[in-house]
Amino acid sequence: TNVRKSILKDGFLPEGEEYVKSAYLETLKRADCLSEDTRLEKRMREMFILNMDWFMQTLLVRKDVMSMEASLEVRVPFCDYRIVEYAYNMPWKIKAFDGREKGILRKAFENELPEVITWRKKSPYPKTFNPVYFNEVCKMADFVLSDKGSPLNEMLNENALRALMDAPDSLTEPWYGQLMRAPQILAYIVQIYVWARKYNVEFEY
Repeated sequence: TNVRKSILKDGFLPEGEEYVKSAYLETLKRADCLSEDTRLEKRMREMFILNMDWFMQTLLVRKDVMSMEASLEVRVPFCDYRIVEYAYNMPWKIKAFDGREKGILRKAFENELPEVITWRKKSPYPKTFNPVYFNEVCKMADFVLSDKGSPLNEMLNENALRALMDAPDSLTEPWYGQLMRAPQILAYIVQIYVWARKYNVEFEY
């Protein structure tokens, strides 16, 4: 929560950390475990539920937005509920076959796909290292911060955000997910701004 708090004005969400912790613990309660599960297996089941209920929602929404913007419909066959239910009950040592992420999936397709694809390093999305992307979201974020009539004006810590725009590498911990850092923070703020402006959203404090 440190990064999230840093982009908000001091005291804006005084109980924000408690809310996040409560939501996290409630999610963990939904992770069904077996009595013979090791500590690692129990934790990986919890991670499965956390990813499915929280992170996966973000990925699916972004997938829909990006594809529909280009008039494409993207299918996600591995999100079929039958595969999800089956995979949940796989022991972790099978899921992480050969010590690799998605190891069992790689093994299942190693004779169907070229090796360079089957065993390539994971490349998560949405993520880009292209500096052009960062420059563009900086321009958009600057517009958001300059709009003093925006409802976000009462929420955001402008100094902290401008410091991040000037020195993006100063952010040493992920904002969300594995690789989400400065560009994604700014893009998220721009998205909220556009949503609030388009639908005339008003916030109560």
